[in-house]
Amino acid sequence: MLQVSLKQSQGIQLDVDFSCQNGEILALVGPSGAGKSTVLRAIAGLYSPRSGKITSSGKVWFDNDISLTPQQRRVGMVFQSYALFPHLTVEDNIRLALDPSQRTDDSSVSKLLAQVNLTGLGLRYPKQLSGGQQQRVAIARALARQPDVLLLDEPFSAVDKVTRRKLYLELNSLRRQLDMPIIFVTHDLDEAAMLADSMVVIHHGKTLQQGTPHDILYQPNNVAVAKQVDVRNLFEGDITSTEQVTKLVWHGINLDIPGTKIQASQAISWIISPAKVILHQRLRPSRGEQENPVSGEIVELLTLRGITTVLVRIPLAKDLIIQMDVSEHVAERNQLQQGQTISMSLIGSAIHILKE
Repeated sequence: MLQVSLKQSQGIQLDVDFSCQNGEILALVGPSGAGKSTVLRAIAGLYSPRSGKITSSGKVWFDNDISLTPQQRRVGMVFQSYALFPHLTVEDNIRLALDPSQRTDDSSVSKLLAQVNLTGLGLRYPKQLSGGQQQRVAIARALARQPDVLLLDEPFSAVDKVTRRKLYLELNSLRRQLDMPIIFVTHDLDEAAMLADSMVVIHHGKTLQQGTPHDILYQPNNVAVAKQVDVRNLFEGDITSTEQVTKLVWHGINLDIPGTKIQASQAISWIISPAKVILHQRLRPSRGEQENPVSGEIVELLTLRGITTVLVRIPLAKDLIIQMDVSEHVAERNQLQQGQTISMSLIGSAIHILKE
């Protein structure tokens, strides 16, 4: 397990605390300049913060009076630009990272090439490879060090979307062979949600929250986290409670939120996933339409890969816009169009009250 706790108040601001288990993929997410790559460099030993602690499987890599060199930390790192030597073949790029006692052993190189699906390309030069192939060489070179931790710094940003999707599948397959923490930096939330077991949101060098992708994206701790992960339905409201029921008052609209334990009346922020805003179908009414019904006017529709996002203006909620995701088939069957008035249900169990 890798445990990281870093602090620095001058220069680059850091207040980071997270852990990653062996065999787990952890994504560091946040906007450009948030400090993600700095944290990765600190783990690798390429940057020393003012204070903190980094341990790998119980071994101290960094502490107030200890700072192991990058060579001593046994870290495999894949840079955004891959950093391959252009004058060396694929085999020789990998061979350089091997222990000196293994560099004459061609079987070690062959095994690494097979592990990243590059068998037969060992004698090519980096310029003769596609972007995806170069990235695989960089991963093979990182694994040649037999690392305790694998670090990936925006590893998919330099390839096109089609290649990126193939690499997602390959990384997902590769991780099952590696019993080590894998940490990758990305600003792509969909990428993080698809690949990571755990996510850490970083902003201005500070850890805002660590949790599963579901927790981060659908149950963020506070408004700051919700904004960093681009929550699409973020609103304010007031909680009123009795012994029997808790209600969320949203600009005069009363919403039931079962299971919420907030006793005192107070102003709060809340979110709901667009997938949990349920369209009332005109052709087939159901009892579920009685749950937190709201009505509004469609102001925009956008379809992407079979999902239609519907933006609806809610007059009773001061004309605020709520987003709803439905399948393209449902949108077509209900003949949804701009200017149309529709009704929806906000699923009470999906309404998440932010803690702060």
